[in-house]
Amino acid sequence: MKLKGKTALITGATGGIGFEVAQHLGRQGCTVILNGISDEHGAERLQTLKEEGIEAEYYGFDVTDEDQVNKNIKAIGDKYGKIDILINNAGGLGGRSRFEEMTTEFYRSVMALNLDSTFFVSRAAIPYLKKGTHPTIINFTSNAAWNAGGPGAGIYGTSKAGVHAITRALAKDLAEYGIRVNAVSPGTIDTPFHAQIKSTKPEVFASWKNNIMLGRLGQPRDVAAVVAFLASEDAAFITAETIQIGGGQALGI
Repeated sequence: MKLKGKTALITGATGGIGFEVAQHLGRQGCTVILNGISDEHGAERLQTLKEEGIEAEYYGFDVTDEDQVNKNIKAIGDKYGKIDILINNAGGLGGRSRFEEMTTEFYRSVMALNLDSTFFVSRAAIPYLKKGTHPTIINFTSNAAWNAGGPGAGIYGTSKAGVHAITRALAKDLAEYGIRVNAVSPGTIDTPFHAQIKSTKPEVFASWKNNIMLGRLGQPRDVAAVVAFLASEDAAFITAETIQIGGGQALGI
């Protein structure tokens, strides 16, 4: 894969899948720019990357805040002169709420975390992606975009379905500039995202693999490898696609 010399911006990159992606791209020769909201975690992750000899920087900003996004993406773009790879990984469940009891504030916060952030960051990065080499955007959706999420996660599923749609819309909008846009849809990946149920109900957590055709939970590296492929010139004729990374979980067994 040809990634050496490219500049990659990864949102939500201080933990879990985001950091695994940053490491993977860095090991392939990318300069990686980490985004997060914890400067402490950002500094720790940056140190880890630099100890591996990876060129990296950290920018702390909230991807749901339009002004912060615009200011920081401009700073990154102006410094490097381009952005080759944008990975919209930031997002999350945001909590659980059934629709009857759901507050407007909760609804808007989950939509902001998953969908607004993808829009804000992509919009701000487009001028710099146009200057990139074989530029690409890779968004993160979820199994919940297809099955609407479990109890209390309906608005999370709705927001991720929006990410699936905006991926295709961006691909249409940006094809004339040679900017490819794709998404990945991880299944159940063993990350801190599931830490609470893993610690309180380990038997339930362990049983999840029974619904996965390949018989195991995913690991962050499984996702990072697919992201790296989509970011590379090996995927030069792939755009407007969402790749399921769930070991066949989406089909059920």
